Amino acid sequence: MNSTSERPATSSTPRKGRKNNPEKTRENILQEAIVEFVQQGLSGARVDAIAERIDTSKRMIYYYFGSKEQLYVEVLEKLYGDIRNTEARMNLTALEPREAIRRLVEFTFDHHDQNVDFVRIVSIENIHNAEYVKQSDAIKAMNSNILEALGATLRRGAELGVFREGLEPLDVHLLINSFSFYRVSNRHTFSEIFQIELSDEAVKQRHRAMICESVLRYLQA
Repeated sequence: MNSTSERPATSSTPRKGRKNNPEKTRENILQEAIVEFVQQGLSGARVDAIAERIDTSKRMIYYYFGSKEQLYVEVLEKLYGDIRNTEARMNLTALEPREAIRRLVEFTFDHHDQNVDFVRIVSIENIHNAEYVKQSDAIKAMNSNILEALGATLRRGAELGVFREGLEPLDVHLLINSFSFYRVSNRHTFSEIFQIELSDEAVKQRHRAMICESVLRYLQA
């Protein structure tokens, strides 16, 4: 497959004054890269535009990330990492199973609703047939962690008699995420076709309660 990389002709070191805080520089580049990829997609995004936003050079960006594609992979890793790290801090295995599921559903709904950039980037990556997700072992590893925690919660619920036996963690994860994702990814077309304002607080709270109840009813013994 042809690469869409923009690469400089020669290598370079970062500008003076930037090397003292490389982590901050990398974070600034990642934040502006998110904006560029969300607005322009992978193919349309320009490293020049990212550099202009933070008053740096393309060579600085290539010094840290190597290529536009690698920068995009790290944007994916950051956005997936944000949701997975927060999920891990919820400590689902310490909660009563039904409460754990309710907390997870509510968190997932709220995260998607409040992080449109995440939804947009995932949609863009699907256009590319997950080509860049395939390049990241980190994304696969961090996503397996939530399935392990969810699986442990479902097993505990089954042992206590509140959840039915034989539930697949991946299926439950898909059920929770599909509704939460769709109402954000398709918000413009859905709102226009059905003349509903999905950003209305009363509508959001109704949908949030609906997906919680739907998941818990599906799981119940």
